[in-house]
Amino acid sequence: CSSPESRQFDFWVGSWEVRPNGADKVIAHSLIEKRYAGCAIRENWMPLGREIHGGGGSLSLYDPARKQWRQAWVDSSGTRVDLDGVFDQGVMAITGKWANFIGPGKDALVTMRYQLQPNGEVRQWSQVSTDGGTTWAPGFDFLYRRAPLPVD
Repeated sequence: CSSPESRQFDFWVGSWEVRPNGADKVIAHSLIEKRYAGCAIRENWMPLGREIHGGGGSLSLYDPARKQWRQAWVDSSGTRVDLDGVFDQGVMAITGKWANFIGPGKDALVTMRYQLQPNGEVRQWSQVSTDGGTTWAPGFDFLYRRAPLPVD
């Protein structure tokens, strides 16, 4: 877990406020931690308000046998998504089939990308395909800005 590859996603580690790209309104807080002797990155996604329901989290790790990153996402709706991908040219890109992403019974192939921005923010954006990857449409687009987590 000390290889250079296992540190490729460390730029995402921190305490964050999350906004839609181009907007000022904070929609979530996110705590991203390097855990388990540095072998995994754990995300705790904590949405605010009613625009985004429930919370969730992910566990990401570099799999040296596959030479790729793996992430498991689980949320408050009971959804689990397994995503795999690589870090290339400064962008982490992971892809997986997401059940009910478009709506009930409407699954999608989702690619999420993460990139450290020059100002220290992290951009996370997605593309969505409903035809197995033949065509893609934009999905969400978030900016993570470092901030302390609020105290309840």
